[in-house]
Amino acid sequence: MTALNHKLFRDLWRMRGQVLAVGMVIASGVATLVMSVSTQEALTETSQAYYERYRFGDIFATVTRAPETLTSRIAELPGVQAVQTRVSRFAMIDVEGFTEPIIGQLTSVPENRQPELNQLVLRSGRWVSLSDHDEVIINEPFADKHGLVPGDYLSAIMNGKKRQLKIVGVALSPEFIYTMAPGALLPDDKRFGIFWMGREALAAAYDLDGAFNSISLSLLRGVQPEPVMQRLDTMLERFGGVSSITRDDQISNWFVMNEIEQLKTMSAILPTIFLSVAAFLTNMVLARLIATEREEIGLLKAFGYSSLHIGWQYTKFVLVLCLVGISLGWVLGGLLGRYNTELYAEHLFKFPLLIYQPSLHAFVIGSAVSIFAALLGALAAVRKAVMLPPAEAMIPPAPPIYRRGMLTDTAVSRWLDQPTRIALRQIGRWPLRSMFTGIGVAFSVGLLVMALQWEDSIDHLADNYFVNSQKQDISVGLTEKEALRSIHDFKRIPGVLDAEPSRIVSADFRVGTIVHRGGITAIQADSRLQPIYDDNSHSVLPVPPEGLVMATRLAQKLNVNAGDVIWVEVLEGRRPTLQVPIVKVFETYIGMPVFMDLNAMNRLLKESPRLEYANLLIDEGKQSEFFSYLKEMPTVSSVMVRQTAIDTFYETVAQTMLFFTTIFTGLAAALAFGVVYNSTRIALSERGRELATLRVLGFTRGEISYILLGEVSLLIILGLPVGCAAGWLLSWLIASNFDTELFRIPLAIRASTYGSSMLLILASAAVSAALVRRRVDKLDLIRVLKTRE
Repeated sequence: MTALNHKLFRDLWRMRGQVLAVGMVIASGVATLVMSVSTQEALTETSQAYYERYRFGDIFATVTRAPETLTSRIAELPGVQAVQTRVSRFAMIDVEGFTEPIIGQLTSVPENRQPELNQLVLRSGRWVSLSDHDEVIINEPFADKHGLVPGDYLSAIMNGKKRQLKIVGVALSPEFIYTMAPGALLPDDKRFGIFWMGREALAAAYDLDGAFNSISLSLLRGVQPEPVMQRLDTMLERFGGVSSITRDDQISNWFVMNEIEQLKTMSAILPTIFLSVAAFLTNMVLARLIATEREEIGLLKAFGYSSLHIGWQYTKFVLVLCLVGISLGWVLGGLLGRYNTELYAEHLFKFPLLIYQPSLHAFVIGSAVSIFAALLGALAAVRKAVMLPPAEAMIPPAPPIYRRGMLTDTAVSRWLDQPTRIALRQIGRWPLRSMFTGIGVAFSVGLLVMALQWEDSIDHLADNYFVNSQKQDISVGLTEKEALRSIHDFKRIPGVLDAEPSRIVSADFRVGTIVHRGGITAIQADSRLQPIYDDNSHSVLPVPPEGLVMATRLAQKLNVNAGDVIWVEVLEGRRPTLQVPIVKVFETYIGMPVFMDLNAMNRLLKESPRLEYANLLIDEGKQSEFFSYLKEMPTVSSVMVRQTAIDTFYETVAQTMLFFTTIFTGLAAALAFGVVYNSTRIALSERGRELATLRVLGFTRGEISYILLGEVSLLIILGLPVGCAAGWLLSWLIASNFDTELFRIPLAIRASTYGSSMLLILASAAVSAALVRRRVDKLDLIRVLKTRE
């Protein structure tokens, strides 16, 4: 081992506390990057393996009723690899012991064998048989929520008839990783389930013998789906077909891919914050180390060590700092990535397999970025060491110029005691150094504000969607559209206080080459139970007699505004193509809804007044009686209970939010600890002789600690409001990047969030200050005073 390496290890051991503090900050950035990238890779690989192994379709379409003889013609389309037709219907399900209504999606499978596409993963039990028409396989999340196992029974209203169904198996499907009821926002496995039934049994129950109403296609490798979809839509149009969709737009896959995209966003933003602070801390530590070793550098050069040797010596110091941080970050990131992936796989999505094999990609990127950031931060300090001439280095640096400050003769100065004036003068003499310390604290506060404000934003989003935009207690969907007068039938149901009709019409919105597939929600002009709430103006918008009221996010996508006219291609009924004006745009955070007057919609479609949904206000005391009545209604295809939706929303979001909030709270505390500990520890090494002299002159240990820690405490206090502003900016950055078609994160930060963030950072700083205070108390006065200036 060379003499320089001996010196390197002595320096590292002597500064082990600072090395570990900087390493913790680097580890935070590396861990965040490794966690995000490894989770993203795991979800991508797991979903792709799942899709390939169980033959998930590439194109999906629904029709009203199409003959089975059409299948062979579809299979002959250029590029088509396989075709799977089936029968799919919604039904009211009743599970013994559960009072609320349950909606089930009944989907046919071939008896005694797997379907060609969208195959099932049989988790327990057996396949449905051809001999018994009342056997079903249920999806695993629904079975788990209700404690159902093969051999249990449940009842279903199928085409107006109540049937007793026997559960023979429990399964998963790549088609239903993310299982949502019609009109729902999040999965609710207690109130919505998937039920696979034999093809002959289900077709007979809904009078679809020799016919199908749902179809999936797989394509040959390399085939573009658009030409196939155009031909398929043409063939299905006369049978009531709604425009086909690709796998990208299939609801379950869309949610999975959307979550992966959000992880990509997080892996780009959050590690950048930590590694920027790591670069700043590395520069601070190395610059002060070089300043204190000025004489040693001169001696080394005098003994023949070149500038290259000196530069490499301090570069190695930085690399060891990085090695400490990278090692901690790899371990922490790998563990967090595994836990995060399991959180997604078990709670948000449901996979029968989990592939978590973090590639070197994530670890190499984390290492390379952290080393680059640290070396970039240390560049100026290393350059200063390399450029220092030997003769000049061996001369003590010129003492700072002392002069009377602005506060010297003021009443404030006379009011302050001597230790406080010393601390204030130190800050004034080194403004740049003091500013960097304050910025480090501000970063910590900002990161914590960003982490804790998620709860504020989620609460605001929930209030906007569930409270301000929905006043109904229950929304009931119908299997078929009915005459508008049937809303009076709902008003006569026991427990119903009020009822309002609505309908949703599937449509493509087209502006030039930009096309968006969505729907128009048609409501009455005087609708009170489903108002159009604009979060920008915090008011309910009136329903215009003609034209559309469009969500801001969709208007941005189509590049239109109020007053513009767009093409609307209706995807049901006569499928007209209409030019409709946009009357108003409004801000909402979930989905991209479009509203229209119900009567205007029926006129445009040239249909008699019809409804598809009924929004109901319920007497809370008669809710059980209402549910019992609803379970016997054969025409119901969906039920959304508003309070249940709110509870499910918070339950689903809370699991993910709690994980990320906990992680980033810990990382922000580590960041604050690293900044404060390094600042005070370096200040102690620089001012050891000065503080020892003051002790000899009669200052107490408490006063000495106050001089050292009081300076840092003042900088922390000054950094807190800056940190709150930084937190607002970081939250704005996150909100701007987490902007998807599914949901947006509103920028909402409560005053209590700022307060909690500052208190947590102060607690973390207090811990690091206490460690430095122990060193001050153990200061060896004789050894320090013998040190040469």
